[in-house]
Amino acid sequence: MGGYATYVWSSYGVVVVMLAVMLISSVIGGRTRDRELTALEERVGPRRQRRQQNDPEDTRHDA
Repeated sequence: MGGYATYVWSSYGVVVVMLAVMLISSVIGGRTRDRELTALEERVGPRRQRRQQNDPEDTRHDA
């Protein structure tokens, strides 16, 4: 690597560590949000279902 091996491999190491930190942070954050959503649904009630795009009962576009 022409004398740059220490720089190259340490850069790879930093990238791997940062990716691992981001992955762990995302997983923990997702679990936290799931717990918050579950607690909110227990307190308020379940979410309403989204209306289908091709719902024949949808009269909003009748003009």
